[in-house]
Amino acid sequence: MDLEKLNYAQRERLAFIDFCLQFIGQIARADLINHFKTGLASCSRDLTLYRELAPNNLELKHEDKQYYRKNEFQPLFTHNPEAVLNSLCRGFGDGLSNGLHPSSHCFDATRLIHPDSNVIATLMRAINNKKAVRCDYVSLSSGESRREIVPHAIANNGQRWHVRAFDRKTHEFRDFVCTRLQNVSEIHQPVSDNQLAANDISWNIIINVELRVHPSVKHKKAIELDYNMIDGVLRIEVREALLGYLMRQWNVDCTKNASLEGDEYHLWLSNINELESVASMTISPGYE
Repeated sequence: MDLEKLNYAQRERLAFIDFCLQFIGQIARADLINHFKTGLASCSRDLTLYRELAPNNLELKHEDKQYYRKNEFQPLFTHNPEAVLNSLCRGFGDGLSNGLHPSSHCFDATRLIHPDSNVIATLMRAINNKKAVRCDYVSLSSGESRREIVPHAIANNGQRWHVRAFDRKTHEFRDFVCTRLQNVSEIHQPVSDNQLAANDISWNIIINVELRVHPSVKHKKAIELDYNMIDGVLRIEVREALLGYLMRQWNVDCTKNASLEGDEYHLWLSNINELESVASMTISPGYE
């Protein structure tokens, strides 16, 4: 059957099934019902049609009535990497994920380099099912090495997509740049509790940050408007593990006395004294 001959609504539902199998590893009728607000009979027809179109992509496990991705899986739809990551950030899928069209009037000047969709799919299935993955990783400091990691979150730092994971080589939670992961495959073995997200202390601690306009800025109101400051202060909450990335992305002066010089410094971290022990701050401008 030609997918193009199906109506858009049906293709959208089939794309959602395809998306869930590829990036989560499983789907149930309830997922279709909750996402599309359709009836049980309609969802059953969609799953039956998907099985007819791609019999080697999924199998039904009667014990929990869920359809699981088979090792022979081949996606029916091409999922655009940018749309995939946006969809995952919004909550695991948004139907046809290849529908982003660039505007001729609105531009994103800082485009992220997007990882391979198959890498993201393997990581997301591992995260969803609490599994480890095996991969080759190319590090700036140590070059290429074989790694086993237990991922629990994917985030971008304004430049690159990272996966936050327990590294079985160093026995600690670390960030890995997704584009540097190669030959990624799931490890179908149980993961010990100490390797799961609940034990990633730096990830789970929420830091209170206070940002003020840098003293070198002549017209402070302009920056206050940029960041919607209240009484000259922007107060935000940030995961400890991500704090350094934010400070670097926003060019925040992290010296104790706001001593960095340059027109690029519009903000100063005014509560730096409370954050001196945060490990991720080592990449922040001016941090000592």
